[in-house]
Amino acid sequence: MTGELPPIYGTHRLVPQRGFAELQVGERFPLPSRTLGDGNFAAFQAVSLDNHPIHYDAEYCRSLGHPGPLAHGLQVLCFTAAGAGTFPHLVGEALIGMIEVSAKILKHAYPGDTLYPCLEITELTPQRTTGVVKMRATVENQHGERVLDGEHSYLLKL
Repeated sequence: MTGELPPIYGTHRLVPQRGFAELQVGERFPLPSRTLGDGNFAAFQAVSLDNHPIHYDAEYCRSLGHPGPLAHGLQVLCFTAAGAGTFPHLVGEALIGMIEVSAKILKHAYPGDTLYPCLEITELTPQRTTGVVKMRATVENQHGERVLDGEHSYLLKL
């Protein structure tokens, strides 16, 4: 049974599966919103080992004119992980993996901000046995301001 999914898996899919050819440019995949709190900052500090006071020392940040610690740019980018939404469930076992990511941090995010990430298919490039799905990754805050703009690329089996 190596390499096979258990039979029960097929009855517990979150969304019906579609192949590469059924995907469309312009399809959007909103991801769960998140309100940044101390737990987010502490967890990211533990994972990244980034100990710069701009991310964790409120008094230091206020002395620089910020209302509080700044969320790390990579922390904000992490909120665009496709696995937090339905896209990887939609493509199922055709997903080979992420092959590229880029991002521009456009605004600061602070504790108490609510972030709204979304992925949108911008390009579908079929190859011989695989296809590349390019997605725009965006994050907006509770004021509708764009905090992050980026791109993900995923490799799928055809």
